[in-house]
Amino acid sequence: MFARRIGRPGLLGTVARTAVIAGTATATSNAINRRQAARAQERAEAQAYEQQQYAAAQAPAPLAPAAPAQNDLIGQLAKLGELHSQGVLSDEEFAAAKQQLLG
Repeated sequence: MFARRIGRPGLLGTVARTAVIAGTATATSNAINRRQAARAQERAEAQAYEQQQYAAAQAPAPLAPAAPAQNDLIGQLAKLGELHSQGVLSDEEFAAAKQQLLG
């Protein structure tokens, strides 16, 4: 039979112990790398969210739609009519200004 060895392990025992230590080290290293990658991903997502919120806060408010040009034209013609009826504009000035507005 085999003689039982007392003291230090033999070659097979040393190889087995080295394999267990290397496997444990690899598993630990992988776990740390995954945890660091997950934290980096969370930070990147949080930063992107903050940038979106900042951009949304900085965006100018939408402008009110401009009044239709037709209403503006009517208003200008009404002003010209008032100026003409008050005597500020002569008949020729009124006609010229009206022609200019109507194009």
